Amino acid sequence: MFKYFLGTSPRWFKMIMIGFLIFNIFSIYILGPTVSAWIFIGEFIFTLAMALKCYPLQSGGLLAIEILILNLTTPKNAYNEVAQNLEVVLLLVFMVAGIYFMKPLLMYIFSKVFTRIRSKLILSLLFVFLSAVLSAFLDALTVTAVLISVAVGFYGVYHKIHSMPDADFDHDGTLDRKELSGETLEKFRSFLRSLIMHGVVGTALGGVCTLVGEPQNLLIGEKMGWDFIEFFMRMAPITIPVLFFGLLTTVLLELTGWFGFGEKLPNVARRIIESYTDEEDKKRSPQEKYGLIVQAVSAILLIIGLALHLAPVGFIGLALIIVQTAFMGITEEHSLGKAFEEALPFTGLLVVFFVVVAMIHDQHLFTPIIDWALSLKPEDQPAMFYVANGVLSMISDNVFVATVYIGEVKQAFDNNVISREQFEKLAIAINTGTNLPSVATPNGQAAFLFLLTSSLAPLIGLSYGKMVKMALPYTIVLGTVGLLGIIFIL
Repeated sequence: MFKYFLGTSPRWFKMIMIGFLIFNIFSIYILGPTVSAWIFIGEFIFTLAMALKCYPLQSGGLLAIEILILNLTTPKNAYNEVAQNLEVVLLLVFMVAGIYFMKPLLMYIFSKVFTRIRSKLILSLLFVFLSAVLSAFLDALTVTAVLISVAVGFYGVYHKIHSMPDADFDHDGTLDRKELSGETLEKFRSFLRSLIMHGVVGTALGGVCTLVGEPQNLLIGEKMGWDFIEFFMRMAPITIPVLFFGLLTTVLLELTGWFGFGEKLPNVARRIIESYTDEEDKKRSPQEKYGLIVQAVSAILLIIGLALHLAPVGFIGLALIIVQTAFMGITEEHSLGKAFEEALPFTGLLVVFFVVVAMIHDQHLFTPIIDWALSLKPEDQPAMFYVANGVLSMISDNVFVATVYIGEVKQAFDNNVISREQFEKLAIAINTGTNLPSVATPNGQAAFLFLLTSSLAPLIGLSYGKMVKMALPYTIVLGTVGLLGIIFIL
């Protein structure tokens, strides 16, 4: 039983998980439900940190089952958390699958971009800026899904060439397999790793700016009665300087090579991939060319649908699947099934995560912090709310933290504890606090967690610890600039 428990995970990890499961039973009676709930959060974060040793659905899922058994929350309350986030669940299931059918187009575009733009600095800024703009008007998870698809596809091209025993696409007399091995492979992984981290940070930079950038933004906007333009204008004094300093941080990291950034695409890899893609372009069949046209039209329809918010994002993703498969002639069930393989494990993990969130809610773990923050002087409250939201978003889900805090602040406003002006300041502090410092860990933002548990992470060696390390300079800069904005501008 021990051999098969958690499969090929290290023996020490299995022992720790068994220890957790036994310890938690005694802690609930000795330490009480509140302390036990905090212990469960720490254990769940540990399972996320060990994602490359064991996918967190199993290790974290066992903890979630124990949370329910020990009655720290109920299945009904966990279900309510899932129901409130159904749009995110549908987005993952259908939008990621929709992007799957668009991979040939994405690969065609980005293989040209990767090989033609020689400057890594310009490429990095392009990734951050485009991710920020797209996340502001579309959705951070959708943008992350595109980034992952592009990186997996580009790595796939490298791996395909590397696995050809007799290939010599650059005609230099040396086999590509030899040139692409060893140090070149590690540099290529580092190159992709830095780009993808720039991109997901970009989703946070853009997501904080607009009403539709992140799920909690919409909730805060509804509570405040702000439309798209007013929300943007209210946040702009904080978010625009943050975006500017975020881009400056990208420049600094690429020029210095600090925190695992700065690696360029090796020239030999660029040369071989360029020759390979040119050869693939010449061999492309009429059917494949037609498929690219269908995907391009679908991409335009996707952008229009998301920008105008014609339907929930998950529905738009489903429409994307239907249109692409219908016009490209993909009608076999097993051909459709492959598209859903990427997203469903993470969707399962997200539902497990909502059990932990339901426990946080039922055990009122954040209530003392909220009560303390509201007891401060009015001029000190926005900064403290920003800090409290930021810290809690690092260990919990930023959408949940924002939901709890804006609900409590709205209640205080309704009870005439705070003025309308103070209510607006606290809403801005909550929005920026949950969106900016939460880039510190994969726990804070669904886009970061999605990247950590995706098929890309092990390919490029992106572990929990490495993500935290690479996000650290952004966390410091974005968190500090946001806090200074709250103190001096707000």
